[in-house]
Amino acid sequence: MKMSDMITPTIKNIPPSGIRKFFDLVNEMKDAISLSIGEPDFVTPWNVREAGIYSLEKGHTHYSPNSGFIELRTEISKYYKRKFNVGYDPKNQIIVTVGGSEAIDIALRSLVGPGDEVIIPEPSFVAYKPCTILTGATPVIINLRVEDQFRLTPELLEKAITPRTKVLILPFPNNPTGAIMTREDLDKIVEILKDKNIVVLSDEIYSELTYEGRHVSIASYPEMKDKTLIINGFSKSYAMTGWRLGYACGHPDLIGAMYKIHQFAIMSSPTTAQYAATEALKSGDGDIEMMRREYNRRRRVMVDGFRKVGLECFEPLGAFYVFPCIKSTGLRSEEFCERLLSEEKVAIVPGTAFGEGGEGFIRACYAYSVDNIIEALKRVEKFVSSLKK
Repeated sequence: MKMSDMITPTIKNIPPSGIRKFFDLVNEMKDAISLSIGEPDFVTPWNVREAGIYSLEKGHTHYSPNSGFIELRTEISKYYKRKFNVGYDPKNQIIVTVGGSEAIDIALRSLVGPGDEVIIPEPSFVAYKPCTILTGATPVIINLRVEDQFRLTPELLEKAITPRTKVLILPFPNNPTGAIMTREDLDKIVEILKDKNIVVLSDEIYSELTYEGRHVSIASYPEMKDKTLIINGFSKSYAMTGWRLGYACGHPDLIGAMYKIHQFAIMSSPTTAQYAATEALKSGDGDIEMMRREYNRRRRVMVDGFRKVGLECFEPLGAFYVFPCIKSTGLRSEEFCERLLSEEKVAIVPGTAFGEGGEGFIRACYAYSVDNIIEALKRVEKFVSSLKK
């Protein structure tokens, strides 16, 4: 038996993550600087770690309920009401997952299958399209435009909707572009969706990392709440990437469907992480604000740095990424990043890792120290200058 022949064609045809390729390469290089992975360089706040440690000391090492501890779901409910004025019943409208990625997967598996269409604005998080394909549904890609500040416009949305459309993924604040959707932007999107049988998967994992005003959730519109599933987590806002904890909030019927898949495939989220996350929600607002201020400082350094190098860079107002345009260099995104890594030992991700619409752009993450960012920018400047000779 040849094992490769046993693998399904669907899996064979899904390419590996374009982010991890550069992450793996940089780990094998001495003196390399990586701006490739969207992971805070902050350590999880001490009181949050302490809550996890204390839970272990107390012997809380058993399974949690499938949906997550009610104490954690209650704090999630309070958090969304306090921050975004959206209320959810912790008993049947919230499920705790293994990261936001699991929530995306089981939501799509609950909603779509062969014959259905899922609208995915790109560039965006690498998991949306593969998770859609794995359900048998068809991804319908909207290529967001830099002239629109990479926001989803009503014109682009209306063109993408067909009678087969069942889900719209709304990935804002956006990875990789740093784009946001203001209330004025959402007003126009809601006007299109309010009377349609389309579920919105609103990925709000970067909701706390906005630098101009506050994040607005589409679920805060009364006519959209029941048809919106919020996906969020603790990795980005609370510097808890390794704890692997996320959650989804939405209509009880959808949460119930997701619960079935979660119950059989995962059973429950990590117990220790849930105790830590409960503490984070209770007392973490100050830590979030401190980290947001520091990210904002780094954002300015990186945007100004790329512009100084001569690469156009629109103003990112959310998440912790910049998305400079490298078309002026004459290189394609993949080649630019491969040569930058081999010649100057700086790892940046090609825009094409986030969809074909990312060609001509690169993603750099500023969740790293200012010293690393400044040194990386010096190397980028040297590399770009060498291309002009």
